[in-house]
Amino acid sequence: MISEVLYEHDDFLVIDKPAGIGMHQEAEQPGIVTLLSQQLGGQPLWPVHRLDKVTSGALLLAKNAEAAALLSGQFAERQVEKFYLALSDKKPNKKQGAVIGDMQKARRGQWKLLPSTLSPAISQFFSSGLGNGLRLFIIKPRTGKTHQIRVMLKSLGSANLGDSLYAGTPSDRTYLHAFALQFEYRGQQHQIVSVPRYGQYFTEARCQQALQDLLSPWQLPWPHLNLKRTAL
Repeated sequence: MISEVLYEHDDFLVIDKPAGIGMHQEAEQPGIVTLLSQQLGGQPLWPVHRLDKVTSGALLLAKNAEAAALLSGQFAERQVEKFYLALSDKKPNKKQGAVIGDMQKARRGQWKLLPSTLSPAISQFFSSGLGNGLRLFIIKPRTGKTHQIRVMLKSLGSANLGDSLYAGTPSDRTYLHAFALQFEYRGQQHQIVSVPRYGQYFTEARCQQALQDLLSPWQLPWPHLNLKRTAL
C-alpha cells in the first residue's frame, strides 16, 4: 500500500502522503496522484493543493472535477486552515510569533526570504523543546508559497532537521509533516489530523507525547493577524 486513506468522502479523500514521493512523475518515478489512483483501482483523482516531495502528511485530493474546482477555490481564497509540524536541532531566534516577507528564487533550487511585503509569505508558529536537543514547531501558514515553511525555519536560524537544501543537520528524513486540515465543504465542517508515523525523531515517545496536546491545532491561541495592513 502506497498511502493510508485518513478520511473519505463521496467527493474527496485525505491521505497520509509518505515523504520522498513527489506530486507528479519525475523521470521514471510516478507521482503520488498516479500511485494512489492505481492503489484505489483506477479511481480518478484531482490534486487541489500540493506538498513538497520531502513533506509527509495530510494531502487532500478530489474525486471529480466539480469538487476539484470548489476545493481548489477554497485553497486559493485561504478558506482552508493548514497546520504543519517540523523538528529542528537548532534554537530559533524567537520561540513563537509570525514570519512575514516576500520570497525570491535563489541558487540551487532554493528560495530566500526578503524584508519587503509586496506579496508576502505569512506563517505563524509556536515551538517547544523536546528535551533532547530538538525543538518541535507547529506552524499555521496563512499563504501557500513554494518552500514557505522551510524558508521560514531557515530565517529563524532553525533549519528543518534533515533538510539538506536549506542546510539542515543530516538525518533519516526531512522532518516536515502536514499535520492537519480544517475546512468547510457544502455546509459541513471537516477536521482531519495526521499524526506522523515515520522518522526516528517523530516517532520517539517524547515527541508523540508532545503531540497529544496539539491534536486540535485550530483551538490553539493563534494571534489575530491584520492582513489588511499587508499587501497581498
